[in-house]
Amino acid sequence: MGTVDRRGFLKTSAIGASAAVLSSSGVFSSAPVAGIAGRWMRQQKKEKKLITRWLGKTGIELPVVSMGVMRADNPELVRTALAAGMRHLDTAHGYMEGNNESMLGEVLKDYPRDSFVISTKVPPMDGKSFLETLDVSLRRLRMDHVDILYLHGPSDVSAVSDPGILDALRKAKSSGKARHLGVSTHRNEPEFIRAAVLTGVYEVVLTSVNFRQDHYAEVRKAMAEAVAAGLGIIGMKTMAGGFYDRDRTKPVNCKAALKWVLQDPNLTTTIPGMTTFEMLKENASVNEDITLTDEEKASLAFAPPGGGLYCQGCGHCDGACPRHLPIPEIMRAYMYTYGYGAPRSARSLLTGRSLTADPCAGCPSCTATCPKGFEIRERIRDVSRLVEVPEEFLS
Repeated sequence: MGTVDRRGFLKTSAIGASAAVLSSSGVFSSAPVAGIAGRWMRQQKKEKKLITRWLGKTGIELPVVSMGVMRADNPELVRTALAAGMRHLDTAHGYMEGNNESMLGEVLKDYPRDSFVISTKVPPMDGKSFLETLDVSLRRLRMDHVDILYLHGPSDVSAVSDPGILDALRKAKSSGKARHLGVSTHRNEPEFIRAAVLTGVYEVVLTSVNFRQDHYAEVRKAMAEAVAAGLGIIGMKTMAGGFYDRDRTKPVNCKAALKWVLQDPNLTTTIPGMTTFEMLKENASVNEDITLTDEEKASLAFAPPGGGLYCQGCGHCDGACPRHLPIPEIMRAYMYTYGYGAPRSARSLLTGRSLTADPCAGCPSCTATCPKGFEIRERIRDVSRLVEVPEEFLS
């Protein structure tokens, strides 16, 4: 990012970043900002222009890389992301047992409300509980509304058009507690995207999209259909697990993977998770240039064969388990643990599905198979142990 080296960037984040003020258009404001942070911001404004895109018909313009706050617990990281122009912050009711929203509320109370765009997510539940859960999120965030409210990761596409959920979403918007409505999906993305379009209620879809998807062509087609209907598309899971192996010796070229998905102009922005200033610096640079170099293209083209750590949620294993285990979601927890190094997020996902420490106990053999070669039983047993580990012992 210009002439700022890693040491300078880290120093920038620690000194004065909290004084950053952003305009509602997503570029740095002309308001004076003191110290190193101010000089760095003015330099970036002079030398670089962020690549931005419109989010469907919402009227929101965003840089192509936003901040996924899911695992971030450092307020200075959020302040530095805002200073770098990442004005969209993505969180959820359940992230870090609610502490993620609380941390954001503490940070954002010092910023003008129109200087950032914030989204949160509430999982499928009855309408009354859905709205009560949203109210809890708003109290944590210290806000009277969020910019995007998502129905969070329904496992069944029927939830997308469930009358009770749609009514709750409409009430959230009509009451002013949500400016725009969306749905997030980790699997069967084309089906969920098209279902969202048909309701006429959703304005945004947050979808998994990455270079490892065998069905990427169909995902891209569904995204184009949604955009043509006026919806905005935001991408997640863009780095396909971060690593190809459990021991984290074969990393994905994450910067290349991020650039790769952004070649599709129908994708407004992405929300890669960031937990370090080094990650933030790399991702922020993509906001200035999404051109894929030949070396970056090669790093993705010659990725190791097989599934790696990323489960595509293809559904091949659905119904094959006699205990009806949510195998794709358990595989996602496995990816969180060994790809992202986020066992706390994995544990939260597993406990939310009421799994035991060994849900396969007593089964003589696994009847579920994976076309990508995942050893399903071994992975389930490996990651499900987390449910018995106290949260305070997890990173």
